[in-house]
Amino acid sequence: MFSQNTKPKVDVGFTHEDFAALLDKYDYHFSPGDVVAGTVFSLEPRGALIDIGAKTAAYIPIQEMSINRIDAPEEVLQSNETREFFILADENEDGQLTLSIRRIEYMRAWERVRQLQAEDATVRSLVFATNRGGALVRIEGLRGFIPGSHISTRKPKEELVGEELPLKFLEVDEERNRLVLSHRRALVERKMNRLEVGEVVIGTVRGIKPYGAFIDIGGVSGLLHISEISHDHIDMPHSVFNVNDEVKVMIIDLDAERGRISLSTKQLEPEPGDMVKNRQAVFDQAEEMAAKYREKLKEQGTPVASMEITTEEVVEA
Repeated sequence: MFSQNTKPKVDVGFTHEDFAALLDKYDYHFSPGDVVAGTVFSLEPRGALIDIGAKTAAYIPIQEMSINRIDAPEEVLQSNETREFFILADENEDGQLTLSIRRIEYMRAWERVRQLQAEDATVRSLVFATNRGGALVRIEGLRGFIPGSHISTRKPKEELVGEELPLKFLEVDEERNRLVLSHRRALVERKMNRLEVGEVVIGTVRGIKPYGAFIDIGGVSGLLHISEISHDHIDMPHSVFNVNDEVKVMIIDLDAERGRISLSTKQLEPEPGDMVKNRQAVFDQAEEMAAKYREKLKEQGTPVASMEITTEEVVEA
């Protein structure tokens, strides 16, 4: 018999296994791709341990702490700091999850550049490197590429490192990790804001191709197509112009979307063929002929069609 002071043992039927199962039932289930809140409780030389409410502390390696290169976890994280983390990988054999901040920054950066592209915004960025094809910049922490054909400067590409350039977006493709920008389009747009169709400008011949001459007008290039040089037939632009010639040209089209300026001397000829026979007369009477051209545009009420050139021609320029 039990004494009055002794209570019988009660078998509640609750084992360690039952307790573990109960923990699992009420434990949070984490999956790669989730964004969770976590608190930093241990900084290590090449990473940090993060409490996200899992049974085992999660780990974030230093290379996943920022979209930019860092040398120490303390540059990004502080002890007891609470912030968002991206679950990068499922539990390892020790039951530990791998986290990332870089992935969150990466996703938000693409979201921002997509918005900037939708707004057709002009951004500015420092060139941090160049290669055979062009120049490299960072936009919102993402690596962007400027093709050589879209760099408008007389400097060699190598001398652009450290220089800040205005840029427009050409391609924003997160899936292919392609961010392509244009310096030329940004300059042309800025210049276009101060130019008008029918305006006469003074430029310098910078390149001559079989299809026309490229004229520098205040830092941007316009195309004087061979069909817009003269009313007379011209076999080759070389027969009329030399590189570094100073010329008066009239703007006949401004295509901001493609960053192209189309020019004409043909419309400035007092008499058909004067660009071949009497170029000085064309330049002397350029403003007068341009005024007549603008009047004709007003009467017609239609814009002048731009001279179409291919991407290959732009690259060659």
